[in-house]
Amino acid sequence: MSFPAYPANKRSGVEWLGEVPEHWNITPLKFSASCNDTVLPDSTDDDYEIGYVEISDVNEMSGITGSTSYKFSDAPSRARRMLQNGDVLISTVRTYLRAIAPVVAPPENLIASTGFAVIRPRKGILDGTFLGYLLRAEWWISEVIARSVGVSYPAINASDLIGLNVPVPAWNEQTQIARFLGHETARIDALIEEQQRLIELLKEKRQAVIFHAVTKGLDPTVLMKDSGVEWLGKVPAHWGFGKIRYFAKIESGHTPSRSKPEYWENCTIPWFSLADVWQIRSGEVIELYKTKELVSEFGLANSSARLLPKGTVVLSRTASVGYSAIMGCDMATTQDFANWICSSKLDNTFLLFCFRAMKSEFDRLMVGSTHKTIYMPDIAGLVCSVPPMDEQREIAAHIKTSNSKFGDLIDEAERMKKLLSERRSALISAAVTGKIDVRGWQPPASASFTESAQETV
Repeated sequence: MSFPAYPANKRSGVEWLGEVPEHWNITPLKFSASCNDTVLPDSTDDDYEIGYVEISDVNEMSGITGSTSYKFSDAPSRARRMLQNGDVLISTVRTYLRAIAPVVAPPENLIASTGFAVIRPRKGILDGTFLGYLLRAEWWISEVIARSVGVSYPAINASDLIGLNVPVPAWNEQTQIARFLGHETARIDALIEEQQRLIELLKEKRQAVIFHAVTKGLDPTVLMKDSGVEWLGKVPAHWGFGKIRYFAKIESGHTPSRSKPEYWENCTIPWFSLADVWQIRSGEVIELYKTKELVSEFGLANSSARLLPKGTVVLSRTASVGYSAIMGCDMATTQDFANWICSSKLDNTFLLFCFRAMKSEFDRLMVGSTHKTIYMPDIAGLVCSVPPMDEQREIAAHIKTSNSKFGDLIDEAERMKKLLSERRSALISAAVTGKIDVRGWQPPASASFTESAQETV
């Protein structure tokens, strides 16, 4: 779908805005909106229950996604910004997170962190819905990030924020732009959600293929027997099964003491820790290579840690439980991992896929509330199927081929999501800066919801 341009434009005088429609005003935001107007007073009753919104509860695409309930006496000291319909939340700290969201029909007790600037449109000057789109335009977000100060914790002062120039169309144009964007972004959002559902379905099917292959094999006609192991169920009659430690040597990871700095100098040993688990969360990585070097050979020799051989299967057992990979080079790990060195009876890639099929077993064994863990005795009791070696390798190859196909489909769906998100962002920026003229726009009456959404991509 294409949209006309305005018939006459003028220079805005603002580099990141470029030209705007001739009849639009350009003013600092503070002239058309206020900032941080209302604060929850310290005299609030201790038993008053609030819904607290922090930065992790906000993103530019989904808006305010949640809140945490507290009694005022138990709430964080940052829980002070009072909200009302039409406000826009902008995070002034860690601005790279792009935590910006309109406030739509909030409950009276919804309170935001002081890490936000609460921008409130002035009546008769700015429409709240238009403002919500205006402050999520890419040029605005980029400018806020660019003006933030600090390396690890970049922030911008609220006074600097509201000093930035913004375009202000006439009121009836603002409401028409908001109406247009509400309709069109809803269509794009529906397509994004459709792609997300497809991604989840593909991941579920990928997991089902892995589970079926390592528990039932590839021959649908084979005779089965009951394994007596809950997560395995029935397995082919000619397969073995048993505790993994009977077929692979288990090694716990270790971390040398930081109390002896000389152990950490001249680092040369590849080291895998919980901070590196992000590399294997997707379930697509099979071989894990050098991550970082955290300990010297001298430190390794003077600790209970040891360098494990290439081919060792790594299994995380604390915090990020159940993620697995195969060492692609000699490597050491922290004690957050159980490491398995396979014997000649167990193929390491087959074992890897057994671990990836064991989610229900890991869920059963995990203990702890906020910091989930599986204790080493329970790790030592894990059971897997053990087909003949040639069949193990055939199954592993089949899963790798299947995973590759699913991976390609997931990548394509992710690419489509990205394109849709970019289209959404571009449409918002174009509309609120007057690059397209939507004054004569009306919702299409005849096109179906999906057909119209596809036209916007």
